[in-house]
Amino acid sequence: MTGAEQRKRADGSYSTTWRTISKIILRPLIRALMKHDWQGQEHFIPEGPGGGMIVAANHLSYADVLALALFCDQAGRYPTYLAKSSLFKIKILGPILVKLGQLPVYRGQADAALVLRDAEKGVKDGACVVFYPESTVTRDPDKWPMVAKTGVARLALATGAPVIPVAHWGAQDVLPYGSFKPHVVPRHTVRMIAGPPVDLSEFAGSPLDAPTLRAATDKIMADVAALVGKLRGEDPPAEPYHPAIARRRERAELRKLAEVQEQENAGPAADSGNGQPVGGP
Repeated sequence: MTGAEQRKRADGSYSTTWRTISKIILRPLIRALMKHDWQGQEHFIPEGPGGGMIVAANHLSYADVLALALFCDQAGRYPTYLAKSSLFKIKILGPILVKLGQLPVYRGQADAALVLRDAEKGVKDGACVVFYPESTVTRDPDKWPMVAKTGVARLALATGAPVIPVAHWGAQDVLPYGSFKPHVVPRHTVRMIAGPPVDLSEFAGSPLDAPTLRAATDKIMADVAALVGKLRGEDPPAEPYHPAIARRRERAELRKLAEVQEQENAGPAADSGNGQPVGGP
């Protein structure tokens, strides 16, 4: 399937038959991979007219995609994921994802706008759209949620759909990031909790400009981080991890270390230790 065909077909429409098949296969499979301890599913919006909702979750492992899918399913909602476009290019898997109503996310700015348009249509049609606002597995050394992209806020403010924050902990033990070998014996427990809808009322009527979207996104992620802290029994960091800032700080520290070493190496050459210049009488 070409990129143009994917854009045309992957519009959030789905096959009821294929969704039923996926439930039959995935429910027992996911339960076999992990145990679960779940709370807060009462905050999900019931399926039906006006039931469009957005789930915003932290991202620790590819395994949490499966855990979150079962969490949504047991709350009575079928999850519509915004998935990497590369997955839709895989033979067999790609067409199945389309039939399940999943949405591909492309790298180009125009394509990102298209997928948000499709997600907006899905929410208005009553879909449960799942966002990983960080867009990738967290790079925070302590696995806290990091700074997120603003797509989730744009969708929420454009549609008025409720954003349900969801946090989980334990999926990284089932399948550590970077590994493709799950740890299923013994089964690990994935803990997950959903909170009430994020209060975004202060942004009602505001233009969807960069400051508004950033502020709304940060508020959504603050709720997600607080739930992660509840699961971990810890307080989240005051400032979320920002990969670009962390890299700049690391480079600055390396430059400073190099300067110190250069000064230390230059010291003996500049001074013989007896107050006389090196090579003097």
